[in-house]
Amino acid sequence: MNGTDKPRSHFLPQITLIAVTDSADPCNLWIDLCESVVALFLFHLSLQMPSFTTASRIIITCSNRLSPYLQMEVAELGYKPERVFKTGVELKGTLTDCIRLNLNLRCASQVLFSLKEFRADNADDLYKILIDHPWEDILNVDGYFSISSNVDNPTINNSLFANVKVKDAIVDRFRNKTGERPNSGPELDKTVIHLYWKESLAEIFIDTSGETLSKHGYRKIPGKAPMLESLAAATMLATKWDRASPFINPMCGSGTVAIEAVLLATKRKPGLLRSNYAFMHLAGYEEQLYNTEFKKLEQQVIDLPALKVIATDISEDAINISKVNAGIAGVEELIEFAVCDFEETNIPEGEAGAVYFNPEYGDRLGVEAELEITYKRIGDFLKKKCKGYSGYIFTGNLELAKKIGLKPSRRIEFYTSKIDCRLLEYELYSGTKRTDKE
Repeated sequence: MNGTDKPRSHFLPQITLIAVTDSADPCNLWIDLCESVVALFLFHLSLQMPSFTTASRIIITCSNRLSPYLQMEVAELGYKPERVFKTGVELKGTLTDCIRLNLNLRCASQVLFSLKEFRADNADDLYKILIDHPWEDILNVDGYFSISSNVDNPTINNSLFANVKVKDAIVDRFRNKTGERPNSGPELDKTVIHLYWKESLAEIFIDTSGETLSKHGYRKIPGKAPMLESLAAATMLATKWDRASPFINPMCGSGTVAIEAVLLATKRKPGLLRSNYAFMHLAGYEEQLYNTEFKKLEQQVIDLPALKVIATDISEDAINISKVNAGIAGVEELIEFAVCDFEETNIPEGEAGAVYFNPEYGDRLGVEAELEITYKRIGDFLKKKCKGYSGYIFTGNLELAKKIGLKPSRRIEFYTSKIDCRLLEYELYSGTKRTDKE
């Protein structure tokens, strides 16, 4: 024990010492004894299982370059991030906090609750440490669990091997303690345990999300080359749109951007559209915790009858898909859909809203030379028809972006898949000048 360590007895609950005398009241003695036994029992549990009110490290992951917008969301919920990095945010909180985070966050991927940090040089070390963890207090013996991981260890050439070692440790622990074991497999719709292992430093988490939060549950028909919902939400948070003025989305595709705009403006959170999370399958989970947070989501929704969101596409199939997706999201009646070329999109005059394009950019669906004309037409449309608005173009082809012919006021960095992208912002004042290079 070093100078900063405290003996284990320091943490023991206060237990009354009972002195038996001839004059002692047997009833009082019995009550005191029961209270002491209960205190010891509760203390023993607190040493082993992560109750929903026990604080630990929480890592909220996100796609690359979304962490500034995830940080905004976390702060808006009243949490203070301790660390923000390229693909996530770290804070301190409980499993109950994890429930709230899962239901509210638009830009997140997973919400991870830390169980244990340790050193492991190889797979045998990993197994030996994890078999001693009280998994029977976290997982249900008649339940189902899966393992996910992020592994960078010189002794491991396939992360699936590390997953198997974690699974084996959990299963063997159950067999040793109960004679039974929960089922396991690849599906992420029940309990999920996540391993982070870099060189010799390892950390084991409860993945309280399970299936990714980056999909918001309404896009049953994705359409061609769709933008991930979490990315679309982050780009919305990056704009200057005030969530009250008109929002125009020409070339809307499957409608993701327009739908996210309405969800954001009306304060509809992703948790309203999802009914299953990994935290629901943990031992000790109480449904009332979820019901309380879900009710808060319902109460937050606001009615904006004057909101104008217009989504157009030249493809009738795209508009039909958009309507289906918007219907699942519960916002179809709040979006004005139209089949037309983007140049025929209705732009309400005398207002200062936002116009958002997410055109093809050549690497997936079109040939770059053919798209040069399209990008030039987009620039002409913004310049001539959208005066007073803020223009936004999301693209992964910066050479094509030069054909727009307008100088962006901001170039906001994003990734989609592995493609380096920009959200280009244009202030469309009256008399905006075309440039030759931008």
